[in-house]
Formats: sequence, C-alpha cells, structure tokens
Amino acid sequence: MNFFIFASTLALAAAIAIATSQSKKSAASTEQDYWQRERAANSTRRKSLDDLPYIKLPMELFPMELLSDVSKVEDYRQIVLSLKDLPIVNFTGLSNTELKLRYGAPNIDLLTSYDQNYTLLVRTIQQWAQALYDNGYPGKACQLLEFAVSTGTDVSATYRLLCRIYQEQGTPEKIRDLYPVAESLHSAMQKTIVRILQESGQSSD
Repeated sequence: MNFFIFASTLALAAAIAIATSQSKKSAASTEQDYWQRERAANSTRRKSLDDLPYIKLPMELFPMELLSDVSKVEDYRQIVLSLKDLPIVNFTGLSNTELKLRYGAPNIDLLTSYDQNYTLLVRTIQQWAQALYDNGYPGKACQLLEFAVSTGTDVSATYRLLCRIYQEQGTPEKIRDLYPVAESLHSAMQKTIVRILQESGQSSD
C-alpha cells in the first residue's frame, strides 16, 4: 500500500513537472512571438491614412436646443462640438502593435488620438442619450443610440437602453437588428452585449 502511494505521488509529481515545463515553454514562445511582431511593427514605414474609416458626425441628430438648462447636457454638447471637426476612428480591439503593422509606426500617436476621440464620442453619446431618456425624450435618445451602434460601439449601456426604448415603443423586433453589430464586435464586451440582447429579446416575448 505504501509503495502504491509512493508510486502515485511520483507519477503525480512527474505529471506536474511536465505540465509546468510545457506551460513555461508555451509562455516563452508567446512572449517571443510578441516581441518579433513588435519589432516588425516598429520597423513598419508610415502609410497613408486617407482610407481610414473616419466617422462623420451627423450633427442634425444631436438635439442642441433640448435641455439647455441642464448643465451636464451643456457639457455633452460642448464635447460633441469639439469633436465634430476632428478625425474619429473606431479601433476597438486593435492593439498598438496591430495598428503599427497596418499603418506604420510613425502614425501611432495620430491613430491613438483618433481612437481616443472615438472613445470620448461614444461615452458622451451614451450619457447624453440617458439624460434625454430620463427627461422624457426617448425618441431623441433612440436616434443618438442608433448612431452609436452604427459606429460599432462596445458601450454595453447603449445597447441596454436602446433595447428598453424599443420595448417601450412597441418595436421589440428591432432588437434583432442589433445582433449583427454585437456579434461582429472585436471587444471584451462582445459576449456581454450579446447576452443583453438575448435577455431583452426574451423579456419582450
């Protein structure tokens, strides 16, 4: 019996040692691959940014005159006005290494600023839409939210509020139209957003 336990312990220790060794080799290989890609990315020459999927703000959708007495809404207006003439691109899901490989290392600061503009935009749209909804303007909120979705936003609250508006407006079938966007997101929030759509769809049945 003692021999059996001893042999089993040795076998377990050997298995753990093999697994640990394999894990270290895998981690080392992954790290090596990363640094190879990073070196290649840093050597990539500047490329034209003319064909980037720039986002143009449809200013006619933004209700500039509504809730003018609400200070936070004024903040949202000013943010959107500051962004309307700036380059805005959604790079959600792309690392700096991937951006440099695609568009050239010398462009990374520009690309980062374009993506930061996008992040600020979709967060502001969500907050503005929520304020509109809370103050009795669900239709105006819906317009802003639908625009945000059309740009590929991964702000989960945008999808949640839009689903609520669809349900309250008696058009829950529109929730189905959000699936292609949600399922195509290259974001850590993709599964969460799909789940929101599923739960919203079920609650409207």
